[in-house]
Amino acid sequence: MGTTLPAFTPVEKSLYLTLGGRALDSRSPHPVLNDPTAEAIAAKIGYDPATTSVVTSQVRDIALRAKKLDEVVRRFVGQHPDAVVLDLGAGLDDRCSRVRPPSTVDWYDVDLPGVTAVRREVVAPRANVHALAADLTDPEWLAGVPADRPAVIVADGLVAFLGEADFAALLKRLTSHFPAGEVAFNGYTRFHLWAIKHYRGTGSIAGVVRHPGFDDPREPERWDPDLTLVEEILLARAPEVAGYPAAIRWFTRLAALSTAVSRRGTTVLRYRF
Repeated sequence: MGTTLPAFTPVEKSLYLTLGGRALDSRSPHPVLNDPTAEAIAAKIGYDPATTSVVTSQVRDIALRAKKLDEVVRRFVGQHPDAVVLDLGAGLDDRCSRVRPPSTVDWYDVDLPGVTAVRREVVAPRANVHALAADLTDPEWLAGVPADRPAVIVADGLVAFLGEADFAALLKRLTSHFPAGEVAFNGYTRFHLWAIKHYRGTGSIAGVVRHPGFDDPREPERWDPDLTLVEEILLARAPEVAGYPAAIRWFTRLAALSTAVSRRGTTVLRYRF
């Protein structure tokens, strides 16, 4: 192991779940995300993804939601080459290497100090890409981020670790800071978060889940009236499902017949402000 890891907090340890999922997807004969950097980063920190408790369906889920968030960012920076990108709760995900934005974009990977310290050691540096150590509940953390350009903000898995009031306050700070932009994150229904707390594959994060979940994708509009829902991506209906193993494909397509059931799985929600 080439990197000495700090004593991660339970919340910071959640990065292993998503890092392991992306790395295992990259090993698949038919990867969804196909992110070899995940495997390389895992090796640098001495983490064997095979030891993760995620099952095949979760690996696909983690990879597909990351891919959909990549697409949101890629589309936005294509339309706004002067954009600011914020990846909140970035963990050890090198999303920028997949999106490959133009050099005119300023990209901020934001996470807690312990994670950010490791990130600076194991993620290859790039021009205009900044590793920002911050507690997202701190109202001052945005002070050093440019406020005069459109922004696209993504958060993969973050919502579960913030209380509802903290997440609502975070959204308001973001929409107040930038002149315009988009926010995208994977939503969690109440059932979904109940399942996370009781399912063996996500037991490592059960004790740090703070958000109660929400069943209506328009709920964030009530927390922050500046937000407008523009897209609800139900992963059960994504075309990538066609490449899933037969049993998972059959079950996922069955779930896709119902919007309510699809929402009990993973969704990616995109809002404009």
